[in-house]
Amino acid sequence: MSGLTDPSAAMASQICDQIRSVFTSPPPPPNTDLPPPLEVLVSEISAVASSTSPGKVFVHGVGREGLMLKALCMRLFHLGLPAHVVGHVTTPPISSGDLLLASAGPGGFSTVDAICAVAKSSGARVVLLTAQPQSGSGARQCADAVAYLPARTMADDEDGRGEGGSGAPQESKGVKLPMGSVYEGAMFVLFEMVILRLGEVLGQSPAQLRARHTNLE
Repeated sequence: MSGLTDPSAAMASQICDQIRSVFTSPPPPPNTDLPPPLEVLVSEISAVASSTSPGKVFVHGVGREGLMLKALCMRLFHLGLPAHVVGHVTTPPISSGDLLLASAGPGGFSTVDAICAVAKSSGARVVLLTAQPQSGSGARQCADAVAYLPARTMADDEDGRGEGGSGAPQESKGVKLPMGSVYEGAMFVLFEMVILRLGEVLGQSPAQLRARHTNLE
């Protein structure tokens, strides 16, 4: 195949462009004054970790959003933080001084709303990741802080808003990621940046992170 261009390279480039646009040309938050999501997450997590009585970090999301949060939880553990996935059998109770990171890309889900309400009533701080900060959902009402990620979610496909729904940047022409994958891809990239920044803030070296990785593989 000498001299031929691998079509997967062009497709990969288009996908990366869609995710990059979430961070390089985000629209202003609709009817809100929200700081960048990286700033929100680093500030909230480092505050819990650096407290005189450090709290625990919990993560919750449904579907692929939940999978991205599980990946974040793994890296938070590698940073030495007491991090837990809601629903796991070893997850302790949440209480005052703890932090819940919950995701609801389209604004809210019934289960996410309920989990946020329990965390809030237990005295924990709630941070909501969403592409729809104006939704008025139960999770949004519980949130002490919002990490606004202006990317396409599955709701944009369902309601026919087309490109740029949820105030998200217009997608590049070509391949279109299905069913909210831009939001989920942007979550992965955001969380990698969060871990890099937290490593600096908490004074954790790459070697220290690697030392906490499981050897039961």
